Amino acid sequence: MFDDELRDLARRVLDRCRSAGLRLATAESCTGGLVVACLTEIPGSSGVVERGYVTYSNDAKREMLGVRADSLARFGAVSERVAREMAEGALARSGVDLVVAITGIAGPGGGSAEKPVGLVHFATLRRGETVRHRECRFPGDRTAVRLAAVRTALGLLLERAAGSPVVV
Repeated sequence: MFDDELRDLARRVLDRCRSAGLRLATAESCTGGLVVACLTEIPGSSGVVERGYVTYSNDAKREMLGVRADSLARFGAVSERVAREMAEGALARSGVDLVVAITGIAGPGGGSAEKPVGLVHFATLRRGETVRHRECRFPGDRTAVRLAAVRTALGLLLERAAGSPVVV
């Protein structure tokens, strides 16, 4: 399902989390659970991965993660604000140490001049630290955007687990 490079990156995330004693969760929208699927493809992942929230709809973001309705109305689901609230909600509701949140437009439709297809917002949060945000614009079709988002999310998890930037 995932190429060797993604599996190796997932393995590195799990190893780093395991050595640091961290448990993790994901809050995914446009990736539809691919990040947690990639992590759980690795044997022994249950020692690190607590859960994955797939919050594809705005209702799911509000109900499962506590994203504020006014944030969705004012900024839209694909925004820095919503990614940050997704990460905060996932951390608060799961009791883990580390989370990544992803919200974006994978296409082929749904894009606009302000928010084109390929726009993805990421937020990571480690317990006791502040939320970090990253905005990316990925080229390609739906599959390419989603796989690029998985790769980026895993890289961000690896950085947060290590406590400093890591070469991916």
